[in-house]
Amino acid sequence: MNNTSQNTNPKENNCTWKRFVAWVNGEEALTLPKHCISEKVEKSEKSKVRKNWEETAELRQKIYRILSIVICLSIIVMLLITVKELPPFGSSTNPASNEVVERYIESGLEETGAVNIVAGMILDYRAFDTFGESAVLFLAVMCVVILMRRDSNNISAEEDQEIAEDEEFEKEDSNIILKQIAAFIVPLIFLFGIYVILNGHLSPGGGFSGGAIVGAGLILYSIAFGHEKVRTFFTFRTFTKISVSCLLTYCAAKGYSFFTGANHLHSIIPKGTPGNILSSGLILPLNICVGMIVACTMYGFYALFTKGDI
Repeated sequence: MNNTSQNTNPKENNCTWKRFVAWVNGEEALTLPKHCISEKVEKSEKSKVRKNWEETAELRQKIYRILSIVICLSIIVMLLITVKELPPFGSSTNPASNEVVERYIESGLEETGAVNIVAGMILDYRAFDTFGESAVLFLAVMCVVILMRRDSNNISAEEDQEIAEDEEFEKEDSNIILKQIAAFIVPLIFLFGIYVILNGHLSPGGGFSGGAIVGAGLILYSIAFGHEKVRTFFTFRTFTKISVSCLLTYCAAKGYSFFTGANHLHSIIPKGTPGNILSSGLILPLNICVGMIVACTMYGFYALFTKGDI
């Protein structure tokens, strides 16, 4: 009865899971936690269990390394097989060298409505790839948030004092030249970034380059006027709302396009007159979504690496 109750004990199951996680993480010093040994076990049995656990640690490490090598080699083999099946680079018979390029140049304006061929390519023909890139940016900044964001509930007295000193220094900083120049330049940077985003389907530019410009403006504003000044209108909640909303909008818009295109259905989204600001169908709103994600990502990285918070 005692053995059965010990095997079904939630604490024992939890210890088993912790040991498995430690093995997957490849920890060198794998020792059995003290709380994982039942208090009812005699001291001799405790030492025996711990000794067996430590003796098998080396074997588990070897198994872990072997599995890691096998998985890596499997991925390498699959990638090499894929590359081997690709057509020769630069060959005139490749679809990328004739059919694809010809389609982009000759039919791009008619099919996408975008004067800028590059915008039509990345936000119409290859919109799925661009959505993946935007999602990668969001996931990257989320990983940095998890690793570097300060936990307000677990801040030590020294860290709290350091944060207070930094905030006080920013308030008392009297760099008048930087502030005056930033007050004049930052609005122009924002205006130019918005222009690049909104005209991405008409001229060189788009969401990625325009978003980078807006993000640089946010960083300059934070340097000149302080992090707390930016937090009056841009917080972590604002960042998450903008990023998630833009990604969902992008997904819904292109999901509709993929569905209608794959089933040869007529799309109700008008392409407009090429050359007008309101043209190219969904490319304009997609450029806006991408630009906002890029701008938030740029400032998010800066704020997290310098202040530990957005």
